[in-house]
Amino acid sequence: MGPLSDLKIIELAGIGPGPMAATILAGMGATVLRIDRTVAADLGTPKGALKYQLLRRSRDNIALDLKDSKAIELVLDLVEKADVLIEGFRPGVTERLGLGPDACLSRNPRLVYGRMTGWGQDGPLAQAAGHDINYISITGVLDAIGRKEQPPAIPLALLGDMAGGAMFLVAGVLAALHEAGRSGKGQVVDAAIAEGAANLATSFYGSVASGSWSLERGTNTLDSGAPFYDVYQCQDGKWISIGPIEARFHQQLLERLNLQPEAFGRHLERNNWPRLREAFTQAFRARTRDEWCARLEGTDVCFAPVLNFREAPQHPHLKARGSFVEVAGVVQPMPAPRFSRTPNPVPRAPEQATPMNFAHALGKWFPETEVRRWQAALQG
Repeated sequence: MGPLSDLKIIELAGIGPGPMAATILAGMGATVLRIDRTVAADLGTPKGALKYQLLRRSRDNIALDLKDSKAIELVLDLVEKADVLIEGFRPGVTERLGLGPDACLSRNPRLVYGRMTGWGQDGPLAQAAGHDINYISITGVLDAIGRKEQPPAIPLALLGDMAGGAMFLVAGVLAALHEAGRSGKGQVVDAAIAEGAANLATSFYGSVASGSWSLERGTNTLDSGAPFYDVYQCQDGKWISIGPIEARFHQQLLERLNLQPEAFGRHLERNNWPRLREAFTQAFRARTRDEWCARLEGTDVCFAPVLNFREAPQHPHLKARGSFVEVAGVVQPMPAPRFSRTPNPVPRAPEQATPMNFAHALGKWFPETEVRRWQAALQG
C-alpha cells in the first residue's frame, strides 16, 4: 500500500527532522529500516513507553555498533539493495564511519543519499551545534513572528525542524529519485534546515523588498497586526481564530457579529484597525467558544476554534475525514497527503530493536541464508 511501496530506505537513527522525513516516507508505503545504536543514547525522544515515540512508527529497527567493521559491512550490503539512505549527523561523521556518500555510492551508484543538518554540509557554521530556534533565527523568520512590542514568539520546533528540514529533505529525496530514474545515477541531497526555513519565507522576502511588509513584527496583515487576522478570547476563556482578509468574507463576519460595516470603514486601511479590534474583542467575549462554533463554523467568515492537541482529533471535520487514527492506544495523525489509487497504510506502532526482530527486519532485504550469515557474524 502507498505510492512508495516499491522503495527501500535506510535510516541512520538521529533526532527531529531526519526521523520525521523517514516517518513521512514510511507513511507513503516505503520500506524503511531504522538502524539504531546498540548503546542507549539521548536522541530527544519522549519519556515513557516506546509506543509514544511516534517518529519511530511504521518501520523496522535493528541495533548495530557502527564502530564495528562487521556492522559497517552489513550496512553497505544493505545499501546495495536500497534506494535511499537518510542520515542526520554533523558533516563528516558518516565519512569517518565508512558510510559517507563516496563509500555508499561506490556500492550502489543509483543510491539517493539524503543528508539532514541545521546549517548545511559546508560554511562557517557547518560544525556548530544548533537547534530549530537557532536555524529560524538566522533566516529572519523568527524575528517576524510575534506581537507588536513583544519578543519573538517561539513556533514550536515545527517551522525549522519539521517544515524547513524534514519536508525539504523529503522533497529533495523524491526529486533525486525521479532524476535517477532517467539517468541511472544517484546523488547527494544536502538539506539544511536554515535554507528550508528561508525558502518557506520566500513570499515575505518579496513583500519586504516591495515595501509592503514592515520589519516591525505584529504590525502587518498576517502577523497579528490586522484585527481580522487574529485570535480572540471567548466568554469561557477559550479562543477562536478569524481570518477574513477578502472584503466579501469580512462583510459576512460583520453581519454575523451584528456590527455595522459603515461604522468601521475599509478593513484594509490601517487607521480603521484599532476600532475594529475593540469591536471584535467585545463581541467574541460575549459568547462561549462552542456558541461561536455553532454560529460561525462552516461559513465563509474564515473561522475556526483554537483547539489543543487533545481536542483536535475530536473535531467533527477531522473525525469525518479520518485525519487521526489510534494505534496501540495512542491517537496520532494519519499519513498525509492522500492518494486516490494507492492509499497510505495505517501506521504501525514503533518497534524496539531486539535480536528477535533482527531476522524479521533483514528478511525484507536478504535471503534467509544471508540473514543467518549476518546473525552469526555479528554475534561472533
